[in-house]
Parts: sequence; structure tokens; C-alpha cells
Amino acid sequence: MRTGDGLRVDLAGQLGGGLIDAELRGRDRSGLLTQIPPLAALMAGVGPPVFASGPTAAALHGLDDYTLRPPFHLVVPRGRNITRVGHVVHTSSSLELIDRSTPLGIPSLSPTRTLLSLAEREPLDRVTAALDAALRDGLTSEDFLHRRLGQLRTHGRPGVHRLIEVIEGIEATRGGHSWLEREFLRLLAADGMPLPAMQQVLGRRDGRVIRVDARFVGTPVVVELLGYRFHRTRHQTLVDAQRMNRLQLDGFHVMQFTYAEVVDGPAAVVATVREALDRFAPSLSVTTEH
Repeated sequence: MRTGDGLRVDLAGQLGGGLIDAELRGRDRSGLLTQIPPLAALMAGVGPPVFASGPTAAALHGLDDYTLRPPFHLVVPRGRNITRVGHVVHTSSSLELIDRSTPLGIPSLSPTRTLLSLAEREPLDRVTAALDAALRDGLTSEDFLHRRLGQLRTHGRPGVHRLIEVIEGIEATRGGHSWLEREFLRLLAADGMPLPAMQQVLGRRDGRVIRVDARFVGTPVVVELLGYRFHRTRHQTLVDAQRMNRLQLDGFHVMQFTYAEVVDGPAAVVATVREALDRFAPSLSVTTEH
């Protein structure tokens, strides 16, 4: 069924084991098949480029707790002044190819970009369930999600910080190393570097323990990974400065790497760690030929 230039939905496959039937296996077929034609017609009326977004895209991708139903959420390039009664039309300054997909034949935001659009407006518990579903079903991966967030953060998108809050919450409940810590360890291992001990207690400040992200045991070299957040409160900045001063006074050499550095400049991170170990722990013999 052709519903407009650039928008095509083939429902014939639902009876013959075709593409849509495969995508709907194990999902609520009746609701999706009932709502796809009106959604496609709405999008055809808007005219391309237009993409399903937010809860509508989440339902098309099969994310938990989302059902395809009006009001439909769409997104068009910024500058298009479009409204549709009973539906929600968003605008965006960036709709790159990497952020697009066609679940069930409907132009839509990709699963990763859909999570970001959900984080802009949806309750965090629903975003958490959607993120878990996307990871479980292989619609995105932790590595791709973090790298795409790193690229999109420069656009000032309101959903970035909220999605990061969701990621941090999930990591806290799972225990173990965060993705950033695992990525730091992976970078060192890939370059043949010795691996540090993680989450080490090195002292106390005002009666509270000072725990650092990474310490190269037997050396004074300590690494702090500044996490996903891009802005720190005045109080957090003060606490960080006091911790840093205490560690320096106790004889540790502390290096800090931001989320952006680990994601966007891994070679520089590894080179800096190698230089510190060469200087403060030459017995480790980490210098390599390149």
C-alpha cells in the first residue's frame, strides 16, 4: 500500500511470513496493524522528510510499555511549520542518516535516537524500561549508545542529560564497573598497558573515605574518570577540589579524564597514562614503540 511519496507500507506480508510478519512475531499484531495505516496516512499528509518519534517510534521498535496509538508523535526538520490536530509534530535541527530507520516500513528515528527523544519528555522509569528493552533486543549497544550521545551532546539536546541519568541509575543497580570504567580498562588492555585496580580507598577526608576510580598498585599513579555529566554543581566542584588536594598531599599523582576524552580521544588518554607510568613507575616498563 503506497500512502504518499516516499512512504510505503506493505501489509501483504502479514499472512505469508514476510518482513512485517517477522517483525511482529511475539508482539501485539492487532494494535500495530490497525494503527499503521492511519499513521502512514498522517505522515503522507505531512510529506517527507518526516519521521516517527518519541512514543510512536518506541512502539514501532517494540520497546516495552509502548503501544502504537494516537496521538502520534512525528519529527520534521527545523524550519517546517507544521501542525496536526490531535497529534504532536516536533522539529529538529539534526536528523542524520545514522539516526533514521524504517521499522515496519515506517520512516522513524533509530532506536538510539528514539531513546533520546523519550528522555526529553517521558518519566525516567519508562525511559529506563525502554533502554533495558533496546539493549536486550539488540536494537542498540552500550558502546554505540555512549558514542552517539557523545556526538549529540554538542547540539545541546535536553534529552542527553536525562538519558545519562537513566544510564547511571541502571549501572548503579547492576553493580560492577560502569561503562566508562570498562572502556578505560579496554583501552589500556588493547594497548598492552598494565591494568589498575578499580574503586580503591586511599584515605579519608572529613571523616569520609576517599575512593578513587583507578589506582596502579605499587605506584603513586591514580586516575579519576569524571563520569558522564558535563556540568558540576558548585558543591561538587568544591568536594572534588578537596579530594584532589588530600590525594596530592598524601603523595599520589592524580590524573583526570572526562567522558568526552575517553570516547573521542582514547589515544591521547592512553598516551598520557603511559607517560605518567614511565615517569613515576619506570619499573613497569610500559613504554612501547609506535
